[in-house]
Amino acid sequence: MSASKRTLPKLLQTPAVILLLIWMLVPLGMTLYFSFIRYVLNSTRRPEWTSPSLSNWRGFGNYEFVMNSKDFIFAIQNSVIIVTCILLITVILGLGIAVLVNKKFPGQGIVRVLLISPFFVMPAVNAVLWINMILDPVLGLNGLAVNGINNIVDGLRDFPVLGSFFSLWPELEPISFRATQTSKYAVIMMVAWQWTPFAVLIFMTSLQSEDESQKEAATLDGAGAWSKFINLTVPHLARPIAIVIMIQSIFHLSLYAEIEIVSRGNGNKNLPYLIGEFANNNIGAASAAGIFAVILANIIAIFLLRMVGKSLMD
Repeated sequence: MSASKRTLPKLLQTPAVILLLIWMLVPLGMTLYFSFIRYVLNSTRRPEWTSPSLSNWRGFGNYEFVMNSKDFIFAIQNSVIIVTCILLITVILGLGIAVLVNKKFPGQGIVRVLLISPFFVMPAVNAVLWINMILDPVLGLNGLAVNGINNIVDGLRDFPVLGSFFSLWPELEPISFRATQTSKYAVIMMVAWQWTPFAVLIFMTSLQSEDESQKEAATLDGAGAWSKFINLTVPHLARPIAIVIMIQSIFHLSLYAEIEIVSRGNGNKNLPYLIGEFANNNIGAASAAGIFAVILANIIAIFLLRMVGKSLMD
């Protein structure tokens, strides 16, 4: 191949590469710059801090301020906990549902469309529906279900034989998922419900290429359904599982709307939410927290890319 033929493709790619670099490097560069200066929007004591000037250089002071804030370690721990729980739920449920709907049954197409539909709900709408219509302890399904169980138990207390047993049954109280201790579980449930269809779609597509002859041979050798699932189906889905974990981790590390709607950050903050709190006034601290978020995301991404790469090479 001549030099001109090798050069032409590179020249055609150059505008797109330059645009991509600008799109990535300019925001990152500005964030780095802001993280090293004092940049406070409503500083009446020091008006010069309200503009991003190099004369307001602070060095690593913003990073120390963020690290010493009371919610920094909690936000990192909460980010990891929420992402890990969502991944476990979506992968396990996605595998189970994909295997079930992969079998032939009447209305299979309609069921597949209904299963995938939650993925297209906007995150804010999803959070509002869950916290008000499902998890609300008074008007939601959560409160209605607990009240229904209590009413059934009250009726069973009048039975001559079982009444003495149910008289000892305590009255159940609905869980308030806006509370400090439980709000993270509400976020995990609603995000897992929305993203399980994504895992189902990926796994269903991959199951179409599974070698049925191996499963038939395993059946002839006396292997049961569980044995075939563990030894044949799961290894076949190793690459899709790795890809689902990687893609979902990237998205779930940036959760914000669900946390804001459920608890306003009351006992349930992750790094993006902490950045949002700083960004209300202290842009320098918010930028430093953003750099910490980038570092955390890259650590997780490197780990996941290694896992995906290993899976693809096996």
